[in-house]
Amino acid sequence: MGTAPEELRMEIAETRADLSTTLDAIGDRVSPGRMIERRKNRMAASVQSLRDRVMGTAHQATEAATDMPDELRARTQGAPILAGAVAFGVGFLIASALPTTEAEEQMGAALMDKAEPIKDELVAAGKEAAEHLSGPAKESVEAVKEAATQSAQVVAGEAKGAAQQTKEQVTQTANEVRSS
Repeated sequence: MGTAPEELRMEIAETRADLSTTLDAIGDRVSPGRMIERRKNRMAASVQSLRDRVMGTAHQATEAATDMPDELRARTQGAPILAGAVAFGVGFLIASALPTTEAEEQMGAALMDKAEPIKDELVAAGKEAAEHLSGPAKESVEAVKEAATQSAQVVAGEAKGAAQQTKEQVTQTANEVRSS
């Protein structure tokens, strides 16, 4: 009988810890900042995967370069579109291996200048999306808080009831022992 209140306290503590962990996980899931971070990480992984598929490893590129002339002749014979695609791929590999020239840097800077308005629009769109998400996210967090508070109150009420019932049983048992 003496362990029942201790068991209840331990169960209540475990329930509180579980609720806290659940609330933290829900808060992390609905956080706009974390949502954007997860999307950014997925995008980075996709870009890396694409780059790996296009570029391959350095070892594969070296082997391909040494075997290329014979391989090209065998695979592109009678297929001009395939020959053009292979030539484009080879040109892309060579271009990526060579350092940039001054003209390329100037063209890149000019393209960046032209892309600046688009960048600003994208930033504005991102901020707008974050603003639109913040309202529902706050509402969700409030709903979760309210549900957690209600659950905690229910658990506390049930624990008090169980503790009271245990206390009454202990008192009754003690009275019975005294009467005997």
